[in-house]
Amino acid sequence: MPRLPVCPKLVETGRVKAGQTRRSCRLLLWLLLLVPLLFAVERRVGHATCRAIADLAAQGAYGVAAAGGQVVDSCNPDQSLVPASVLKIATVSAALHILGPDYRFPTEFYLDSHDNLTIKGFGDPTLFSEEIIAIVEQLRHKGLRQVQTLYVDTSAFALIAQVPGQEDSDNPYDAPVGPLSVNFNSVPIRKDRTGQIVSDESQTPTLPIMQELGGKQPIGRSRVNICAQGCNADVRMAQYAGELFRALLQQGGIPVAALGGIRSAPAQGAALLYTHRSAQTLTAISRSILHYSSNFMANLVFLACGTKQFGYPATWKKAEQAVHRELALQLGNTTAERIVQVEGAGLSRDNRVTVRAMLQLLTRFRPQAELLKKERGVTIKTGTLTGVYNLAGYLPDGQAFVILLNQQTNNRAAVLERLKRQFALPSASTRQTASVNPGFKPEK
Repeated sequence: MPRLPVCPKLVETGRVKAGQTRRSCRLLLWLLLLVPLLFAVERRVGHATCRAIADLAAQGAYGVAAAGGQVVDSCNPDQSLVPASVLKIATVSAALHILGPDYRFPTEFYLDSHDNLTIKGFGDPTLFSEEIIAIVEQLRHKGLRQVQTLYVDTSAFALIAQVPGQEDSDNPYDAPVGPLSVNFNSVPIRKDRTGQIVSDESQTPTLPIMQELGGKQPIGRSRVNICAQGCNADVRMAQYAGELFRALLQQGGIPVAALGGIRSAPAQGAALLYTHRSAQTLTAISRSILHYSSNFMANLVFLACGTKQFGYPATWKKAEQAVHRELALQLGNTTAERIVQVEGAGLSRDNRVTVRAMLQLLTRFRPQAELLKKERGVTIKTGTLTGVYNLAGYLPDGQAFVILLNQQTNNRAAVLERLKRQFALPSASTRQTASVNPGFKPEK
């Protein structure tokens, strides 16, 4: 049994008051008994506040924080839950500091003495057909007139597996990621009633890969990820990139005799002809990530964070460590530990966040809030998986909010409406005392 502290002796001039000493001891014992009860009450406060949304959130959490980061209301703020795409806020916040807001992704072009062209990618998520057409013009300006064999160098990435949590589906948002990825690694197809397959984009020529992937597609227009029917992702990405670059080079008057598949740029005998920098900066890319919830872009940005900190080749582990380290700098180690991130888009159910950690992140992210989209006066990011319905952003009065529902019923919109009603108040002084649960006191 633990020893009780010795009562202090109360000394009066010349003697000790025995009665006063006994009263002091009793008071000390009462305090020792009361402290655990106070902690128990504190732990139960979260449960009390949850009654305000009990009808909407059987398994979930929410929180609201003032502009300075002070939590003014919450329910289960420290419960670890699956974030889905609200995790993209963490990816963007880390990337803007690691890479810089003006960062542009490079792509290198090497030409040897036999007119063999090798394209080395570094994960640019914006290599769309329009961008490649501009690249062709630059290559012509650099003196490229013909290509004997076109190769793709994939050595900048060393991914043991594709995106954690990614499903095996035809959907474009399940497309693989790689160092040389074009058109989101998805193919635009239009199939008529006779079975003829052509490109569904005027800027993208009809390619052989479209014939391969379009055979099982229904009549009409579709966009299919390049590994829809299962594939070796590295080989398929190199095929798509090679076919598209070849077609657009030839369209620009530069004939390409053959495609050579994957090969590293020769260490000797090949000169760097041109380094392309993405037309979009990281700031513009980040806006697309958050507005359109692009998993493809988010994970390529995530991987780029790893290479910036730890060098090439890109790996998931490097990216995870780099982003965690940056979030620790932004939020402190304790908060960063509450954000578990194994990829950049929020696809994996191994990702975890707490409401409290997300509120601190949103407080830090406030200067970049304009990168998020606005809906009905709310600056917002959604996060959705099967059984996961989340929201995070800023209420109309500017306060940060987080709603994490890991349940089968999607009630996030109803929870948000309650928060909007309670916090859309006329004065800052009133806002400090109002909440979904009017009896809740703000944290200090």
